[in-house]
Amino acid sequence: MSAVAVSAAVLLPGPRPAVDDVAVLPVLFVPEACQWLSTSSGRVALEGYSWMQAVHWVAGSGLYKPRRYRSHGPRAFGPTTVLVAQELALLSPCRPGVEYLARRLKLSERTVQNHLQILREAGLLAYVVRGTRIRGAAAQASEFALMIPVEFDVALGVRTVLRDETAPEYTRAACGIAEAGRELMAKLATKAARKVRKPRSKTSGKRSRKGAQQGVATGVSGEARCTPMQVGTSAVSSAGGTYSPPEEKLASGEAKSPTPKKSAKRAGGRRKQNKVGRRFQLGRELVQELDWLRGCSVPRISWVARDVADAGWTVTDVRAWLHMRGEVTRVRRGSGLLAVLLAGAETVLDTPAKRADAIEQWRGAQEAARRHRIEQVRARTERYDGDWTGPTSRAVRREVEAAFAQVREAATGGRRQEAGDITDGQVLAPEPSEQELAELRAAAAGELMGGETTLIRSLDPETALAVFGARLMARAAQLEACARSSLMTYGHR
Repeated sequence: MSAVAVSAAVLLPGPRPAVDDVAVLPVLFVPEACQWLSTSSGRVALEGYSWMQAVHWVAGSGLYKPRRYRSHGPRAFGPTTVLVAQELALLSPCRPGVEYLARRLKLSERTVQNHLQILREAGLLAYVVRGTRIRGAAAQASEFALMIPVEFDVALGVRTVLRDETAPEYTRAACGIAEAGRELMAKLATKAARKVRKPRSKTSGKRSRKGAQQGVATGVSGEARCTPMQVGTSAVSSAGGTYSPPEEKLASGEAKSPTPKKSAKRAGGRRKQNKVGRRFQLGRELVQELDWLRGCSVPRISWVARDVADAGWTVTDVRAWLHMRGEVTRVRRGSGLLAVLLAGAETVLDTPAKRADAIEQWRGAQEAARRHRIEQVRARTERYDGDWTGPTSRAVRREVEAAFAQVREAATGGRRQEAGDITDGQVLAPEPSEQELAELRAAAAGELMGGETTLIRSLDPETALAVFGARLMARAAQLEACARSSLMTYGHR
């Protein structure tokens, strides 16, 4: 035995029953103040393989017990801790996020945090940079250094040397090992090279044992297979044990067909939608087809239309119902308006026949609106693309008005005013009624919306002011002023 091993044996108490014949040290615990690289008493592991040897030594020695220092969390340095350490050994630099380890190892974030704390308290990890959790900023993960505790070197007789006297103590490197620790080091090397799997839960073990007791068959190589087309060296032919039912039983339906049937829950190879799926489908279609719902949240619209979706309504049924309620021109909050319009809809159109009638009415209204638009476009095309154009001179327009008034008078039976009020060659038109004046004002307003002032300018200013009013006259003057500007364009071409 070397001098280092002899001195270690003198300092250590008598061995007690331990795993892998490891000499037990009094205690293995690193307080929080010493869990930094600059304050750690251990040395940095040069690679993950040697660090995993130290991890397996701590796990087998039993020197560190978490319940000595805290009342919650894991009870011991167990397989899950080794599993977390095995994942850390693959990282370079060792800067893991808690969410990454939880997703990678299929553990909870609290479990990962507990086992990282165990590794720090056992002297196997040391902070290089501690992560930050600042509100409003991205979270930064902690960076660790893989450490080998000094207790490991003492127990196995590992000799270390500081190659650079100006370097810190944690840069010590191993330069030899005592003969007494070589056998244990070989066992730790075998464990470090072996991959640790996630331990199975107790419930899964109970289920597997229960299945074995009930005679669940498992595939074992070398046994006779259940199909005659086997490839193996089994001496017993499996073809003699196969059984095919008679054809008459297959035809009558008494025996099960070997061809698997499609599940009744699937339609067209896809799973049948449940209630929530139908709601989201209807909400998505409403957002896509209704202009005043564009940009609304699909989950919110699905929740608003949940009653009609549960009643089996389609997007066509909803559009027919909205047509019955009335069209909207200005919408401030689409989901709120939809909630008001759909209130009680499933109780009014409670049968498929009523919904079909509403759809027919809606489609008829759509067809009528389409024909009206076609007629408007045709009339506008004939008006602006025809051969005749209205006169631009006011004198000519007055003569045209007089001619039209003469025609209207002839059509009404030749009614005229008193002869004293009529000059030679002048024809006066009859006074228009209030309904005709209202129709003229509506027509003029429609032309102004399209950027046209023909109807208003076809009359002289005094008559136009008396017929159309000051508001429409001011609007016509504004449009004509804007039409003369090079920055604006009016018209249909």
